[in-house]
Amino acid sequence: MTDVADAELGKEQRYVSALYSRLDVLRAELVAELERVRRGGATGTHQARTERDAMARLFEDRVRRLRDVDERLVFGRLQADDGAVRYIGRIGLRDDEQQPLLLDWRAPQSSAFYQATAATPLGVRVRRHLTTRGRDVTALEDEVFDPEDIPEDVTLTGETALLAALTAQRTGRMHDIVSTIQAEQDRIIRSEARGVLVVQGGPGTGKTAVALHRAAYLLYAQKERLARNGVLVVGPSRSFLEYIEQVLPSLGETGVVLRTLGQLYPGVDAAAVDPPAVAGVKGRTVMAAVLRRAVLARQIAPERAVDVEVNGVTLTVQPALIQRAIRHAQQTRKPHNVARVTFVKSALGELTAQLVDQVAARGSTIDDEDRRMLREDIRTAQDVKVLLNTAWLPLTPEKLLGDLYTRPDYLARSAPELRPRDRELLARPRRAPFTVGDVPLLDEAAELLGEIDTTGDARAQARDAQRQRDIENAEQAIANMGVEGLVSAESLADGFAEEGARLTTAERAAVDRTWTYGHIVVDEAQELTPMQWRLLRRRGPLRSFTVVGDLAQSAALPAASDWTEALGALTDAFRLERLSVNYRTPQAIAELAESRALRDGLPITPSRSVREGSRPSSCAPRRTGCGPRSSRPWRPTAGAPTAGRSP
Repeated sequence: MTDVADAELGKEQRYVSALYSRLDVLRAELVAELERVRRGGATGTHQARTERDAMARLFEDRVRRLRDVDERLVFGRLQADDGAVRYIGRIGLRDDEQQPLLLDWRAPQSSAFYQATAATPLGVRVRRHLTTRGRDVTALEDEVFDPEDIPEDVTLTGETALLAALTAQRTGRMHDIVSTIQAEQDRIIRSEARGVLVVQGGPGTGKTAVALHRAAYLLYAQKERLARNGVLVVGPSRSFLEYIEQVLPSLGETGVVLRTLGQLYPGVDAAAVDPPAVAGVKGRTVMAAVLRRAVLARQIAPERAVDVEVNGVTLTVQPALIQRAIRHAQQTRKPHNVARVTFVKSALGELTAQLVDQVAARGSTIDDEDRRMLREDIRTAQDVKVLLNTAWLPLTPEKLLGDLYTRPDYLARSAPELRPRDRELLARPRRAPFTVGDVPLLDEAAELLGEIDTTGDARAQARDAQRQRDIENAEQAIANMGVEGLVSAESLADGFAEEGARLTTAERAAVDRTWTYGHIVVDEAQELTPMQWRLLRRRGPLRSFTVVGDLAQSAALPAASDWTEALGALTDAFRLERLSVNYRTPQAIAELAESRALRDGLPITPSRSVREGSRPSSCAPRRTGCGPRSSRPWRPTAGAPTAGRSP
């Protein structure tokens, strides 16, 4: 057997070396093509420059992708019933004749590597796992689905690789988990992207692995839909993001935006967490109504008539005039700062008419040019500016929220639903930094306020028109080169706006509060508040979400009793999948924990552990209900998937 194993190891090493050689050749060819395109310079017609930019972007993306997959390029092999062999890896590779050498793990032809079982082999005779270090093959492990037909050159092992990985010394990184997907996980990863998918599972069932693989798979399977907007992965903490930052690139995809809940509002990077009582108030859905009232409270007419001076002429402005302008603006249903334009135009119109009447009463004849001049006098008069700003002042979200926290009377008028004690919890100094709980409130306020117009409508229209022309030019260039689907017109047009500025999806999303994602993955979702779900709903208006968590692990008090309650601020329609295989926790510990959780009425998902372990010595059957039970570890029944890295 040793001779056979060595021979097989040598054979696989030769094939893997050939794959790396092919990878090196493709890299060199792409780098050469990229240099050739770059040497073309920025001369010629606009269309020619557009086509060069499109080709350069295409080559740059391909070079980056090939550079990112050097470690653990290949990890599996399938031998079919008809003798055909397919290798599975992090990307797809073809030879000069375009024959497949390596299948991408996300390709449909690779699904059997994760989904085949003894009961449903899917045409697979042998599944081989390759362990590599650098470019060297260090170990092989084979699974044969028909024990009546075991090839002489195959070593039958079963669960050895998984159990070895579970008991090995753990590091601080999830180095590469592509080849450890179990069948139930793979089915969830490849499920329909539309709608909200909830993945519930206890500790150690691979929820995070499923979430990250699903992000990578969707970027591959629906790259045209997701290329422009990307996938947002929301983690519970900065340490979580540090923990997984190398995982997604190891899956062959980098078009993923990683954020904590405190980083979802541009310009704010909140790390501080409020005390539970304060966070509980800020997270309530009622805070959306509080902010709405706070905005309306900043749209108010004076209580009595106000005299304003315009070029030596005194106008008496009645409260009714300002009230009419406010109603006119509110009827547009636009955000506060946007509707203010309507308010100002309406008020200036009435004030101009009043000034015209007073000037005409003195015997002057007013023509259209005179009327325009008088309107400009009204618009630039200091008294008028003070009057209009007092009635309807432009606001930033930071200013609005800061005023609520520091002005008890303002908060009391805006939040009649909150008890006095709750309002006291929100009080804070003006200069105190914003917390994680403030981020959804800032975003909600930004939605209500809108942008403050600093450029003018004409410049905005010109910018939009130029953007449209850039997209049309890019579309024509892509069509001329025959690279449809390989580079998007929008991403190419982004390069025209600022020459040399190549922003990634993450960089563009970081500065654009209105950015919407094609898909959103949320880990530890049981911890999110209704206001945080409202924020994410705005980031994902298509309602394409993967939500992973465990209601029994919720730290919130009171915790949601089910996912319908937990997701109430996001959706009332979702698909629920449960992970039932525990790869981390020994069976004895899992049984003890689950029995205690059930006794306490927690909504758990029962799991089956692949590790036996020892029953805790402190286990007291009379107190915890963890009395004598079978000490055998869970083993798959006929047709059930084996645990861990594959079925």
